[in-house]
Amino acid sequence: MRLKNKIAIITGSQRGIGLGIAEEMAKEGANVVISDLDQKDCEKVCQSLEKKYKIKTLAVKCDVSKKSEIDDLIEQTITKFKRIDILVNNAGIVRFGSLLQKTEKEWDATLDINLKSVFLCTQAAAKYMVKQKSGKIISLASIAGMVGFENVADYCASKGGIINLTKELALELAKYNINVNAIAPGIIETKMTEGMLKDAKSRENLLAQTPLRRFGQPQDIGKAAVFLASEEANFITGHTLVIDGGWLAR
Repeated sequence: MRLKNKIAIITGSQRGIGLGIAEEMAKEGANVVISDLDQKDCEKVCQSLEKKYKIKTLAVKCDVSKKSEIDDLIEQTITKFKRIDILVNNAGIVRFGSLLQKTEKEWDATLDINLKSVFLCTQAAAKYMVKQKSGKIISLASIAGMVGFENVADYCASKGGIINLTKELALELAKYNINVNAIAPGIIETKMTEGMLKDAKSRENLLAQTPLRRFGQPQDIGKAAVFLASEEANFITGHTLVIDGGWLAR
């Protein structure tokens, strides 16, 4: 129970990696705030987690591209739980399209959801963590922020931005005993990667570049997030933990 009674907000946690993180944190005793675009879906997740792990939860609809909704997410959390111990900036999107096809609107949407939201969520939550003189902030980057992937220029840019923003935030918040880290997943089997992995040729190509010869699962990322949120990681800040089955070791 490494996170017993901690209050954890996980954005984009109705499914996929976000849900995997919420599950693993709930297993370790954290009370979790499930946040995504659909209130009813968030409530269903909360009901399931409460039943399985006997924790407290809160469901909050939140579009992380909108500051007003982020502020509401933070306010609802403080109203119910009085504090925020952990913030996981997980919400994100990927839209495939070549450089010549990508529109300004698509670029802006990706950067708003993937990168600007990390700034806005961290800013809103950090106001309370600063008062507490403690907190753990974890943002989901990607190996696509470290190496190029074709036809996702906006996604690569947003994830690279998260990696460097994490370093800056770690420096700025260290004096308040707030740890800021990122996780850079490789290929994880989720709804987001479903299209790539359904195609046999694409699937085999991606496997061939993953030395462990398997794709990651949401719980692989969840377990790492638990570690970074726990006291075991108290001396780690400004770091991006790569979880990619060996992709970047090639």
